[in-house]
Amino acid sequence: MIVRLRRLAPLLLAFVFAVGLVAAPGAAVPVWAATPDLTIVSDARYDVQPAQKRVRVTVALRLTNRLKDTATRRFYFDEAFLAVLPGSSAFKLSGGSGSSRATVKKRSANATILRLQLGSRLFSGKSAAYTLQFDLVDGGGEATRDLRVGQSLVAFPVWAYASDSTPGSTATVVFPAGFETTVEAGSIPAPTREATGRTIFQTGNLSAPLTFFAYLVADRPGAYNERSLTTTVGDVAVPFTIRAWADDAPWGRRIGGLVQRALPTMGEAIGLPWPRDDTLVVQEAVSRSTGGYAGLFDPTKGLVEVAYYADDLVVLHEAAHAWFNGSLLADRWADEAFASYYGLAAAKALEVAGTGSALTKELRKSAIPLNAWGPVGKETGAVEDYGYAATLELAKAIAERAGPDGLRAVWTDAEGRVGAYQPPPASPDAEVASSSKPETIAGPPDWRALLDLLEAETPAVYDDLWRTWVARKEDLPLLANRADARLRYDTVVEQAADWRLPRPIRDAMRAWRFDEATTLLASAAEVLMRRAEIGSAAAVAGLTPPPTLRDAFQATGGFTAALDEATAEVATIARYQAAVDAEPVTSDLVVQAGLWGATPEVDLANARTSFAAGDLASTATSADAARSVWSSAADIGRGRVVSAAALALAIAVALVLLLVGVNGRRRRRRSEALFAASMSRPVGRMMARPMPPPEAPRAVEVGVGATQPYATLAATPEEAPTVAARDLSDTGVGSG
Repeated sequence: MIVRLRRLAPLLLAFVFAVGLVAAPGAAVPVWAATPDLTIVSDARYDVQPAQKRVRVTVALRLTNRLKDTATRRFYFDEAFLAVLPGSSAFKLSGGSGSSRATVKKRSANATILRLQLGSRLFSGKSAAYTLQFDLVDGGGEATRDLRVGQSLVAFPVWAYASDSTPGSTATVVFPAGFETTVEAGSIPAPTREATGRTIFQTGNLSAPLTFFAYLVADRPGAYNERSLTTTVGDVAVPFTIRAWADDAPWGRRIGGLVQRALPTMGEAIGLPWPRDDTLVVQEAVSRSTGGYAGLFDPTKGLVEVAYYADDLVVLHEAAHAWFNGSLLADRWADEAFASYYGLAAAKALEVAGTGSALTKELRKSAIPLNAWGPVGKETGAVEDYGYAATLELAKAIAERAGPDGLRAVWTDAEGRVGAYQPPPASPDAEVASSSKPETIAGPPDWRALLDLLEAETPAVYDDLWRTWVARKEDLPLLANRADARLRYDTVVEQAADWRLPRPIRDAMRAWRFDEATTLLASAAEVLMRRAEIGSAAAVAGLTPPPTLRDAFQATGGFTAALDEATAEVATIARYQAAVDAEPVTSDLVVQAGLWGATPEVDLANARTSFAAGDLASTATSADAARSVWSSAADIGRGRVVSAAALALAIAVALVLLLVGVNGRRRRRRSEALFAASMSRPVGRMMARPMPPPEAPRAVEVGVGATQPYATLAATPEEAPTVAARDLSDTGVGSG
């Protein structure tokens, strides 16, 4: 989110030129090098004058000749050399009894060497007071220039002036009312504020003036000019505002144009829509407001603060934070890594100069695991610099393996809070699964979820990068456990084939609760083993396994129900198979008689249908019914054959008896008729014929198992029917 300040490095070395008191004795003596023989103690005052775009520097010098005359020689100084700030101008030297002046001996990027021509000779043991005045004038130019003096911003270095090894010099800096000040680099006591509003810094007497250095920055709050601009990210118009200091229009034009071109390029590279609903504000700032850094992004306000001296790459880095700011990825190192990566990619696409932070050998001395990189303001400058350089190196390594499309897929998942370990699309309910929402996680992915997403969306592996750059010592066991759990997970997923593992397993994997995940995976593997057992047994039995076990397996309540279901299915298949095995091998007359009217095939068909539907109770009932029929067919058949034979015999006997009874009645009627006929004839005629001999007595069957002699049926012809009718009634058969 931020980039460290490096612009003052040359100035931190330049102050050494302030030793530049090089005194030259008069022509009567040899030329002396810089020595304590001529000492200078000074009180330097810096008056900030924004209206004139300058800092007026007034240095009260006290020069003392430390040499001692001899009997033959006198020593004096009539000139000296002094190093002052680079870019100084309008030099004036006053003091002494004659004409004094200051001229430039040499200019460089680090200092201006002045020749101080003294107004009078400074003899041995004597001291003299001189006043040197010069200006630090803001000549404009690059925003990164070290000297800035205007109505909105003042920034300049402060030196103290003295001879070598001479204590006692002071420095005072006076800012006009209305400015907020910051010590950007170096050290100087806290300022005081006068009743008039002026801010004054004072060093006091310095024990080593030539080592003193400070870089002060002051800005006047509210002195901004705003300009509203619009660009396009994807198909969305993106408004943004540039706030530049009132007297720094060039900064506003430069930054506005850069952001306008950069946001569409970044949006295309990242592959996400513009993430904000409000207006983005890019504001010129000093390092005080950016926490001592060249740039800072506040996602809650949509505010990008860019230091006035920041280069274009800093601006692009901060613009990328519109996406990478803690809402897309959780960890600081990840946000900084990809803000740097996409900022650098945009710079290349836009042909903007910049190479990013280089990971030097010196920075590697401050290396830390990126998971240990603390929040802004916590770490030392060396650790911060290492963090920015290391995250960029890591982002480049990740991008090289993932490729642009792979990274876009990861960012899309991260934006939608889609976790890794999604259910496989190829499943019986794939149509439903494809139309349902993916499984999500709470919050943006951290270093663990980011690793999982990268390995879910791309074919590469990245855990070696995590071990090298990211993981702390205490994180390494987690990475080892992750490798084992993922191997187990992949094995069970492959074993499950078109079945989905229940979500609790995936949630445990996503949360890196690998002990829990391993336990659940073991139970899942047991259920899948039972599934294979059921599949084999069902295939042998000719059954179709029901979806019940799959539903219980994929449920979120654990595997107890699935294991119970598997046990019940195995038992039910066994009962069905027992029914099938009970079918008689041969079908003789007795078995056929036992199966007459029974439908065990229908029972088995019903059992198959019920099993496929998951109705195990009905399956068992139907299978048991079929088994019972087949098992008892022979016994039932024998009983039926015996019963049928007895019935046939009874029917035959009854028929015989019936025929006998009918014939007997016919004979009686014929006899009765003949008798009646004989009685109606004339006696004489009857007597004329001889009487036939009586018939021998015969037995007549009047009921099953009951006979009586015919002779007992009648004493006379008239009584015979009556007696016969009574006897038939007594047999229980009834009268004919």
